[in-house]
Amino acid sequence: MTRPAFDYVDGVLHAEGVSAVSLAEQFGTPLYVYSRAALTEAWNAYASACAGRRASVHVAVKANSNLAVLNVFARLGAGFDIVSGGELARVLAAGGKAENTVFSGVGKHANEMREALAAGVKCFNVESIPELDRLNAVAAQMGKKAPVSLRVNPDVDAKTHPYISTGLKSNKFGVAFDEARATYQAAAAMANLEVVGIDCHIGSQITEVAPYLDAVDKLLELVEQIEQDGMTIRHIDVGGGLGITYDDETPPDISDFVRTVLDRIEARGHGHREVYFEPGRSLVGNAGVLLTRVEFLKPGAEKNFAIVDAAMNDLARPAMYEAYHAIDAVVQRELPAHVYDVVGPVCESGDWLGRERLLAVEPGDLLAIRSAGAYGFVMSSNYNTRPRAAEVMVDGTQAHVVRAREEVQQLFAGETVLPE
Repeated sequence: MTRPAFDYVDGVLHAEGVSAVSLAEQFGTPLYVYSRAALTEAWNAYASACAGRRASVHVAVKANSNLAVLNVFARLGAGFDIVSGGELARVLAAGGKAENTVFSGVGKHANEMREALAAGVKCFNVESIPELDRLNAVAAQMGKKAPVSLRVNPDVDAKTHPYISTGLKSNKFGVAFDEARATYQAAAAMANLEVVGIDCHIGSQITEVAPYLDAVDKLLELVEQIEQDGMTIRHIDVGGGLGITYDDETPPDISDFVRTVLDRIEARGHGHREVYFEPGRSLVGNAGVLLTRVEFLKPGAEKNFAIVDAAMNDLARPAMYEAYHAIDAVVQRELPAHVYDVVGPVCESGDWLGRERLLAVEPGDLLAIRSAGAYGFVMSSNYNTRPRAAEVMVDGTQAHVVRAREEVQQLFAGETVLPE
């Protein structure tokens, strides 16, 4: 892109070549807006770094599962990383291929395993012996052999928020490092499983390369032990979790990150194995914004509040993680600026989107909540019987509705009252 996907033109925020004001007027607010160019640029950074290497990229569907977003990546040749049967259905509906999809997740249901085996997924990332037992039994019932990789917990501190740290001993994810070798032996003894790889995922919003390298070093040590036991590890899945800039974070450049990890694996003598990357946030996070309109400006004794039409049900990250999202006025105007807490209409004190933001706005003005492409709409809910926002994809000068705004009647269409 010659300029950022979301940038000001003559004092008005644009998504690529489309004014955010026109988007709000046409499609209403709250409104999620995605940039195809930004999605493509982030993908190309991974793809170019993997070019000529034994490496592939699987998009983490949980970060943003909109069909249009997934379809952009499918057209670019992406693989996918899923954590549910529903996500598998989305990948297939978006044009993705099951044979290029890995199935992660700590609590796979037997029915989800059946669906994935029938579709022919590339690999199951398994997290416990009970899960191995279940998958082996399901595969036996279907007369199939399931390809498996064990998610190993390397007990590496990703130095991120505790809710999104997944690689420590205290986390629910993965097989404990000290138990991994025996667990691989158990997997190899099961008639309907085929051990093909090893996997780890240490957390999310990681802004340093060092934790990845620590995890890779421990995985490679384990791989050598596993192969001494007679198994062949064809691929190493290093997971995702690379962070983005929300405020003042300085995560590694995507291409530098990929090359650094691949160089470490090759330097340790494991360059003959394929390496899987599973990015989510770093692909979609800064490719989306949430547009919202100011309903009221409410001065208070201790704080001023900008009450907007988006809420914690639309963007849960601030309430859930105390996460920071930059918030900007869509139209830059010559007004006195004041410090506001940006809050929504949901009946919770935790319903806030940004605290202590300096904004020059009046009622009716539009705000853009930045970096909302990852874990935004996918985590939204209908709390307070609020219809979920519409989603729009901008492609150059064209805007396409990729998910229609919900109507209130849809929210209780499947409910009934008791008979008389």
